[in-house]
Amino acid sequence: MAQVYRGGQPYGTGRPALLTPHEVRTHEFPPRRRGVDPVDVGRFQARLADELAALHQEIRALAQENDRLKRALRDWQTRQAAQCSPRNGGRW
Repeated sequence: MAQVYRGGQPYGTGRPALLTPHEVRTHEFPPRRRGVDPVDVGRFQARLADELAALHQEIRALAQENDRLKRALRDWQTRQAAQCSPRNGGRW
């Protein structure tokens, strides 16, 4: 579980820690008697890490867009409230 520190104490977020593309690329599997081909494992790790990096980038882009939309909504609400203010001759 991911740990976030608040007031110096660990606070669980309820979600597991996200893997990074670097962790996927560099993870080593212990050898087994009937192991798998290390080249195939490496190819799979590279593909998975690339997809993970793309997803992380998309999440960052969506979070930025979300922040932009929140600011735009807040600005719009502020303008609407100012238009309806009694100080400005509004109806209320």
